[in-house]
Amino acid sequence: MKRVLVANRGEIALRIVRACRKLGLESVAIYSDADENSPHIWAADSAIRIGPASASKSYLDARIVLEVAKATKCDALHPGYGFLSERATFAAECVAEDITFIGPSFEAIALMGDKAEARRTAKTCGVPVVPGSDTAFHDPMGATETATMIGFPILLKARAGGGGRGMRIVSDMTSFTSAFAQASGEAEAAFGDGGIYLERFIGRIRHIEVQVFGDRHGRIVHLLERDCSVQRRHQKLVEEGPSPVLDDATRQAICAAAIKLASAIGYVGAGTVEFIYDADSQEFYFIEMNTRIQVEHPVTEMLTGTDLVAEQLRIAAGEPLSFPDSPFAANGHAIELRINAEDPDRGFAPSPGRLTRWRPPEMSGVRVDSHAYSGYDVPPFYDSLLGKLIVHGKDRAQCISRALDALDCFEVGGIATTIPFLRWLMVAPDFARATVHTRWVETEFQHA
Repeated sequence: MKRVLVANRGEIALRIVRACRKLGLESVAIYSDADENSPHIWAADSAIRIGPASASKSYLDARIVLEVAKATKCDALHPGYGFLSERATFAAECVAEDITFIGPSFEAIALMGDKAEARRTAKTCGVPVVPGSDTAFHDPMGATETATMIGFPILLKARAGGGGRGMRIVSDMTSFTSAFAQASGEAEAAFGDGGIYLERFIGRIRHIEVQVFGDRHGRIVHLLERDCSVQRRHQKLVEEGPSPVLDDATRQAICAAAIKLASAIGYVGAGTVEFIYDADSQEFYFIEMNTRIQVEHPVTEMLTGTDLVAEQLRIAAGEPLSFPDSPFAANGHAIELRINAEDPDRGFAPSPGRLTRWRPPEMSGVRVDSHAYSGYDVPPFYDSLLGKLIVHGKDRAQCISRALDALDCFEVGGIATTIPFLRWLMVAPDFARATVHTRWVETEFQHA
């Protein structure tokens, strides 16, 4: 493996380019018209324009991306996260063109990408799942009997998607048909698949995910867990590790369940097995597996002293895992705060425009992953992530204190960002006590 096409944009594209340089690999960046002044273009060995600003005509156009990979003689392709990273057909097309897809097999992507199949697989290998349907439905009439058996409230979830699209909470049968139609239509528009499966809705839950890694030699390990419970409309805002609510026995059990699932499908590369955790009953349930690197992977890197993107590249080249044989133990605590171009005072509405000032903090225990700079024009066409503020400390209390100091020193001008919200969060008593849940922001921040 000598030359890698970086099939993404923003901070993750820059991160991949740097990992390639670290390992002595050439990198080829791609960019749309909206990203012609993005730093990943300057950092890469070469860069190719692939189309207009619209993602569907640039980063999401698999045909164009593959044509660029072949034209530039890339023998590998890193999809990052989002865009084409979890499209099984794209991974298969890379293989057919003799281009190494830096991720799991297309079979694993397809299996875990179908949420109903992923549930069945988890149940088969003894991993607990939320009570729900074993198949997906396209017709609300066909799903009503199953809904009655599961019991209300019910969570409708898109079979092929994530990020909250195609998801609805239904409290009773009277609203089931209309909610199902809305969820199915949204899923069809977002993912090209209107299939919906049903789960029992459990309120006040924590979102726990386990980072796993597998190599081509049959070894699979976990790198501890992350707690991603601070969310808004199913979009993560803050992630931390270790989880402040898990005891040692539960931590071992949830990490063992993640390894069991990854082993059952012969997983290769970086992946995240996601669970919901009911703090009252101390029970956890598998919900899905993300077959790619996560936005929040720096939390794990800070806790374990690893470079997960470089490890992806090594694994794709056929090398064995470089991790030690003994299980990882967390070194202190880490928190990642997403700095988004959004206005918290306007319901987190997108806030594109020119950054007149961008000066991240420089202090001990603080890392910033970003592609932004003073004078950068934030485009309105993609996700709103400007950067990630990652803070490390000896314990959670020190981590929160450092996060506050870093946020106070973070200078941003020209557009609205989520920094004011994050300051509010870091001093919120419920966050300090670790009593937040996945719907907490929606119920509490509007009243702040």
